[in-house]
Amino acid sequence: MLCPYCLHSETKVIDKRDIEGLSKRRRECLKCAKRFNTQEIVNRVDLRVIKKDGRRESFDYEKLKKGVMKACEKRPVSSEKINKMLAKVEDRLRKKGKEIKSTAIGDMLVSELKKIDKVSYIRFASVYRDFTELDDFKKEIKELITK
Repeated sequence: MLCPYCLHSETKVIDKRDIEGLSKRRRECLKCAKRFNTQEIVNRVDLRVIKKDGRRESFDYEKLKKGVMKACEKRPVSSEKINKMLAKVEDRLRKKGKEIKSTAIGDMLVSELKKIDKVSYIRFASVYRDFTELDDFKKEIKELITK
């Protein structure tokens, strides 16, 4: 790491913080003793989503988060829990390869939401699985109760 003041190549890390995939470091130059900050972000391979109709589009984390946040609206589910769940799902998706079917994404989210909050799970599942009748809700709720 080059010092931005004197361009000396040796620095030491004074403080380090990891925040949601970002490493922030406070550094000090060993020559001029000036301090500066750096940030390190992991470059991830672009993930492609294969839609039900065969189209392919870029993975959109924000789109995923928006859907989950909507399902958890007015429920006792913290943003921290949601972010941890989404990070876990995203990591699992990236381990599966560069392309992933949208149904696999939905299945993972439904599975994780079921563990966190049953009402949010039903809300998300109703959109994801395209519930059209009251019986669809009844069937899903009955399945939840019997497990």
